[in-house]
Amino acid sequence: MRKALDRRSLLKAASLGAGWLALESMLPAWAQTGSPGIAPAMTTLAGPDVALSIGRSPFTVGGRTGHAVTINGTLPAPLLRLREGQNVRLAVTNTLDEDTSIHWHGVLLPFQMDGVPGISFPGIRPRETFVYEFPIVQAGTFWYHSHSGLQEALGHYGPIIIDPASRDPVEYDREHVLVLSDWSFMHPHQILARLKQSPGYFNYQRTTVAGLLSGEDRMSAADRRMWADMRMDPRDVLDVSGSTYTYLINGHGPAENWTGLFRPGERVRLRIINASAMSIFNVRIPGLAMTVVQADGENVRPVETDEFQISVAETYDVIVTPTEDRAYTIVSEAIDRSGMGRATLAPRPGMSGEVPPLREVPNLTMRDMGMDMGGMGGMNHDMSGAMAGMDHSGMDHSGMDMSGMQMDGMQMGAADHSAGGHSAMNMRDAENAPPDMAVGVGVQTISPMPQNRMGERPLGLENVDHRVLVYTDLIALAPNRDRRAPSRTMEIHLTGNMERFMWGFDGRRFSELVEPIRFERNERVRVTLVNDTMMSHPIHLHGHFFELVNGHDGHQPLKHTVNVAPGGKVTFDLTADNPGDWAFHCHLLLHMHAGMFNVVTIRPLDGDVS
Repeated sequence: MRKALDRRSLLKAASLGAGWLALESMLPAWAQTGSPGIAPAMTTLAGPDVALSIGRSPFTVGGRTGHAVTINGTLPAPLLRLREGQNVRLAVTNTLDEDTSIHWHGVLLPFQMDGVPGISFPGIRPRETFVYEFPIVQAGTFWYHSHSGLQEALGHYGPIIIDPASRDPVEYDREHVLVLSDWSFMHPHQILARLKQSPGYFNYQRTTVAGLLSGEDRMSAADRRMWADMRMDPRDVLDVSGSTYTYLINGHGPAENWTGLFRPGERVRLRIINASAMSIFNVRIPGLAMTVVQADGENVRPVETDEFQISVAETYDVIVTPTEDRAYTIVSEAIDRSGMGRATLAPRPGMSGEVPPLREVPNLTMRDMGMDMGGMGGMNHDMSGAMAGMDHSGMDHSGMDMSGMQMDGMQMGAADHSAGGHSAMNMRDAENAPPDMAVGVGVQTISPMPQNRMGERPLGLENVDHRVLVYTDLIALAPNRDRRAPSRTMEIHLTGNMERFMWGFDGRRFSELVEPIRFERNERVRVTLVNDTMMSHPIHLHGHFFELVNGHDGHQPLKHTVNVAPGGKVTFDLTADNPGDWAFHCHLLLHMHAGMFNVVTIRPLDGDVS
């Protein structure tokens, strides 16, 4: 009798599974969901020979249809499944009427295969095929995307999973790849034009008089008056918001309920990739703890958390173990709280969990201006202790004008109003600028007291009643390979003019023919990034991993992208062991496009006799 029951149950399950498979086979590739064993995975291509075709495809979300730049007709692009130790050949055909490219983000390879037009190769012209060929020397979660124009914002991105050659130190029963992204029916060139015309164009969550009176803005009258006097808004958190973006998970909008399946009790590995153009997300799964096991494709000591922030171009792998026979909601909430991506983990198709409401909009503080308030929190305080003797005349951001304000030794004079904007710092600030900084129209502010903020909870998560991952929680699983002390130090300032939407390094845009950043091959350098702006900047170095100097000497976590908080600084150790010319840039696509880009050159190359 027991055998008969088991056989009937098996036949019933097989019938249900076959029906689900048949249903999914009729869906477009980007809409397929699930996992082997219950439902098919997303479209997957495996090495060693892979053919990719870049073209245009219609894309529908939220009942509207637009035009995307896709790879093999899907958004996101197919999952590339590779293996450490193999050689891979990726033949990329361009069917567009414009040049294109593919950069293999986080993948260590010869610089000629890195895929950055004008830096490592000429690009792929229309109706041409370029073959990328390189050995796979690592394992982990990575991704790929265009480095041509603004194609990345139109859907030109996809995930890469590289399986280790030996046993994976992370044990799991099932995995799902989650590609987070943003989508607008407004063309990215139009978005950029709007930002140049009005930096707050997409900010629909400004503080208001009504919000002050009702208390909704969570600001005192003195705080509000100070921000008003500076003519800026404390909610200038993201340049582009949910007012135009739909936040996607695996190409699905929040209403479309992308679902990854599990069996209760399984260890499920979620490989989470932020492939968005301009959106930083806070990720959580209400009711389910997450154990972070990998950051940017590199293994870390497991650390349990309830929420983490993932900046543009970062990846995190987490393990979850759902034990209940119910659905769980995966939330990727934009950090300005203007919208969210939403997906589901469920034991069966068609289920959904409770979707939490958007949380309250966070407010920036003086700390985000690079003014350390010594833990005082808000702005309505006596600043004499922190500010005595300092002169910040002309400091401005997004129209900020502090003329006439005096705060016990901190005098703020009138900004330069040339060209109709509050754009340039005055002479005294220029005299106090770092020696390598080009102070001009591209520099609105210099953070007077930038702080290492890697141990701080991110903006908006300071007071949540659960665990939040911070960079100081990350500890490399394996010991750092290069234990040499750095032979020199370098400081790079992240600068900008929000009113003119100009961004750069040390006050210079890439279009100004800046000098490349030079390293000798195998040189060990300690680099500090200082954020002189009030925007977050995810900084990415191609062709290398650097070690975050986060207090775990010998086990400093390896990263290829690090988010530098407003008014903050990040220090990393770099071993320049991959010769060639490499892109170094902010991974907010429009910031890079507007100038926050440079080239890192490492010499000598292989075969050089000098």
